[in-house]
Amino acid sequence: HPCDSSLSRALAAPAHRPRPFTQAFSKMVKFTIEEIRGLMDKPHNIRNISVIAHVDHGKSTLTDSLVAAAGIIAMENAGDTRLTDTREDEKERGITIKSTGISLYYPMTDEELKGAAEANERIGNDYLINLIDSPGHVDFSSEVTAALRITDGALVVVDCIEGVCVQTETVLRQALSERIRPVLTVNKMDRCFLELQVEGEEAYQNFLRVIENANVLMATYQDDSMGDLQVFPDRSTVSFSAGLHGWAFTLTTFAKMYAAKFGIDEARMIGKLWGENYFDPTTKKWTSKKTDSKSCKRGFVQFCYDPIKQVIELAMNDNREKLFPMLEKLGVMSKLKQDDKELTGKPFMKRIMQHWLPAHVALLEMIIHHLPSPAKAQRYRVDTLYEGPLDDVYATAIRNCDSNGPLMIYISKMIPSSDKGRFFAFGRVFSGRVAAGMKVRIMGPNFVPGEKKDLFIKAVQRTVLCMGRKQEAVEDVPCGNTVALVGLDQFIVKTATLTNEGKDDAHPLKAMKFSVSPVVRVAVEPKHACDLPKLVEGLKRLARSDPMVQCVIEETGEHIIAGAGELHLEICLHDLQNDFMGGAEIKVSEPVVAFRETVIEQSDHTVMSKSPNKHNRLYLTARPLEDGLAEAIDDGKFGPRDDPKIRTKSLVDDFGWDKELTKKIWAFGPDTMGPNLFVDATKGVQYLNEIKDSCIAALQWAAKEGVLAEENMRGIMFEVQDVVLHADAIHRGGGQVIPTARRAMYAAQLTGKPRLMEPVYLVEIQAPEGALGGIYSVMNQKRGMVIEECQRPGTPMYTVKAYLPVIESFGFTATLRAATAGQAFPQCVFDHWEALGADPLQPGSQANTIVLDIRKRKGIKQEIMPLGEYEDKL
Repeated sequence: HPCDSSLSRALAAPAHRPRPFTQAFSKMVKFTIEEIRGLMDKPHNIRNISVIAHVDHGKSTLTDSLVAAAGIIAMENAGDTRLTDTREDEKERGITIKSTGISLYYPMTDEELKGAAEANERIGNDYLINLIDSPGHVDFSSEVTAALRITDGALVVVDCIEGVCVQTETVLRQALSERIRPVLTVNKMDRCFLELQVEGEEAYQNFLRVIENANVLMATYQDDSMGDLQVFPDRSTVSFSAGLHGWAFTLTTFAKMYAAKFGIDEARMIGKLWGENYFDPTTKKWTSKKTDSKSCKRGFVQFCYDPIKQVIELAMNDNREKLFPMLEKLGVMSKLKQDDKELTGKPFMKRIMQHWLPAHVALLEMIIHHLPSPAKAQRYRVDTLYEGPLDDVYATAIRNCDSNGPLMIYISKMIPSSDKGRFFAFGRVFSGRVAAGMKVRIMGPNFVPGEKKDLFIKAVQRTVLCMGRKQEAVEDVPCGNTVALVGLDQFIVKTATLTNEGKDDAHPLKAMKFSVSPVVRVAVEPKHACDLPKLVEGLKRLARSDPMVQCVIEETGEHIIAGAGELHLEICLHDLQNDFMGGAEIKVSEPVVAFRETVIEQSDHTVMSKSPNKHNRLYLTARPLEDGLAEAIDDGKFGPRDDPKIRTKSLVDDFGWDKELTKKIWAFGPDTMGPNLFVDATKGVQYLNEIKDSCIAALQWAAKEGVLAEENMRGIMFEVQDVVLHADAIHRGGGQVIPTARRAMYAAQLTGKPRLMEPVYLVEIQAPEGALGGIYSVMNQKRGMVIEECQRPGTPMYTVKAYLPVIESFGFTATLRAATAGQAFPQCVFDHWEALGADPLQPGSQANTIVLDIRKRKGIKQEIMPLGEYEDKL
């Protein structure tokens, strides 16, 4: 019996290989950290991939098959263990919350690597795969961004029945903007056979549609520098899988089986297995159209779908007389153990499928053959990663993935360690190598080259590898790998760029763009006043632990936590209370939504404001920005750091600006990046450049706290029409100009028909036809607006898309489930800002009540100040 001998061998093995899990498997897979460390120096043998998909499409379950193949968990448990869900609440809720990294080692054979374009430059046949399992829930899409930044390829998982959903689109768009190459797997195939029992032709049309939808997205968002990204089954960039039962195949798998039988080469056989190719077993001929004969079927159905269907049905019905001879032909019988043959029903079917079409073979084939190694990927990714000039030593080292070059590491997130309150800095080495004990220069997100702001120099205590729930220490890590560093958590808040000490001319790597923004806020306070220091410390740690969450202290003394949605906040608060504050109790306010303030018309007259000493006068007007410009600034297409020539061209072409005006943009605000502009429209004013800094400071201040309710402004452009200044420099300092400019901006905002803007979610709801009425009635109660509804071909499910104001979304899921008897399943993504129609200055209007509520909460005077407060008479 193979098991005993392997066990006795494991027990008799020398003690220096502490590997508790030995298994009787076709390959006895064991790897040591030394072997992994050896592979790290061969960048062509490394793949960094993340697994991305819509919520509940089976990412963690699929990852399990890969983990099992490397021998970390038993093959029998693959699909149920979900090793990458490490936290307690993840197991309890059955969702992934934090992205988890794991490094896997696979020995491959020459036979398996034959004909692989990516595998030509390999050294030896062993591969190291750094895999990151990311969450699919929209509230955690910041985790996905963090995972994507440090990987080069993505395994996109799509449910074969639900198809491409809203979150699939979001994560794909993020992946392609980071220049990450995707491969697709159509998951949950077992549902086709067991639950729906779909016929072959219908199943083929289903898969075809799913793949086409995914390709449409890839073509929409693709970056020209990467070539064609679309995926096709006959190029084996698409696989079909059932993660729960641990089996998967690509067309190559079947082509290899049949090529020998038909005596044609694999490449031709693959072409026949997809697309318009039909085979008639009675005449043994291939045709490109369906003939009238009964036995003529599409190649995919005849040779891939039906055999699987047959095996599954025989196994489920326990028909062993027919099943075993079939398995004998397929060469599966020899792999089955005696115990396996005695199983019945699903476990029996699962074991057979696992041996006949093991999932990791198909997935590894896609990963190794079609996803780029770091050495290849960094060539085209350096343009989007590096902020400095693309020809300096750092950019060149990243481009060549040079382990002897200067060190460049991007830290994309902080991982809480088992030691409470301490963090690992998790990131990717892009060039150079990082070793324990070496000193590094830490450049935070606000670092500006040449200045000392947000810059630290600190020694790395240890470098470790992430292995799911455990960490393994290594001496040093060369470029192209993911790494976790110990001892830097005091200096990095969320993200940072690390380089060698003394490299003062290095620029940081670009900050990540998140697809969601934190719009839901709650105020927290400790239940017992003596726990306040714990809360403050806990908030600092919380800010580190999540890439998205924002913790701020308002002037009123409240502690505010801002997150992407209800679920995100719930998880953050749970972490705060249990992990970062040691169980001290906290009180949480009702969720509050952040609004924005804007204007909808040009100011009706130029407003004038005098400085406190009555010697300087500013004349301003406000007008709304063009449609789409504020969004473009949010997406980072425009910004203060752009090349002025490019900025001018696109402002003139896309938004119809005057060419002269584009050169006179003084500042963006708030936070120097926001979607409000301050433009100089004056002609020939003396001393103007002396007050430029003061005006910029005033814009940051005013745009952060607008006049209606001290919320951020959005989409307002302030134009300076005229300035009268005192001749003596001492009378026009910052103390005189800043308050004046701020008052003038407030006055300009009040004269331009001010409005409140509220954040709006895009909701995608999946529901059967009978539940549609309930959805519409809930939408009407909640001020929602349905924008499209369409039926999924081949299923009775409808997909409804609607806009829903964030302020109405609290408890929306519960209301919706109550109205539809739990049949509707909503997903909310932050989509855009929408101006409220009502005038906030008119007492009794809806916007006015919102403004008064916010002012009451912030402890400001109840009524909005009249215009006379801010505007002065000549």
